[in-house]
Amino acid sequence: MAGLTYTISQEIFDKYQGYARGVVLAFNVHNNPSPQSLIQRLRQAEASVRDQTGIENLAEHPRIKPWREAYKAFGAKPSEFRSSVEAMTRRVLRNDQLPSINALVDIGNLVSLQHLVPVGGHSMDELTQDIALRLATGDEDFMPFGSTEIEHPLPGEVIFVEGNTVLTRRWTWRQANHTLTLPETQSIEINIDRLPPVELEEIHAIANQVMGLVEEFCGGIMRYEILSASHSQMKLE
Repeated sequence: MAGLTYTISQEIFDKYQGYARGVVLAFNVHNNPSPQSLIQRLRQAEASVRDQTGIENLAEHPRIKPWREAYKAFGAKPSEFRSSVEAMTRRVLRNDQLPSINALVDIGNLVSLQHLVPVGGHSMDELTQDIALRLATGDEDFMPFGSTEIEHPLPGEVIFVEGNTVLTRRWTWRQANHTLTLPETQSIEINIDRLPPVELEEIHAIANQVMGLVEEFCGGIMRYEILSASHSQMKLE
């Protein structure tokens, strides 16, 4: 992946004021099944969500409502297409335990629940083209996780892409088969999404927390950057 870049288009920052994305890069990781200690932390995060005051009216929660409004802005009904953090939180509030997938996936879910912000990772092992968060033209190809049917995003939809291949539709909604985080994953980029009122300082703190957890459970070499209107591109190295 030498020479590859990660860019967020200026259109995103213009349309969604205050948006920023923390990006953790981790290399030479060993992605094992989660040990019981990590699974226990995930269960504790689930319990903490259920105990939060005011979490029942989730659509109005200050960390969920901005994502519902952002989805509306690009034409997605938030009652049909939920951001990853809302979908996961609703599942937890139904007393469903999140399945333990592998250490890297579980770390992302744990941190997302603890802070109620979208957190998601993509393997970089197979990347051959630059990646970007941008608005869709509608010509891009998307093969959702668990499917063999190719779909196309709607024009103007916020998508995460490698070249013309969609990695995630509707910003943080659904991931493709391509770049899934698997047991054999050796390099990964982990996204931490911020919309106000979440403070930018918290994204720095979450990125450091993610790096600490990845180092603890998977090892590897890590760094992070915050992509924002004033710093919209980074190198994947």
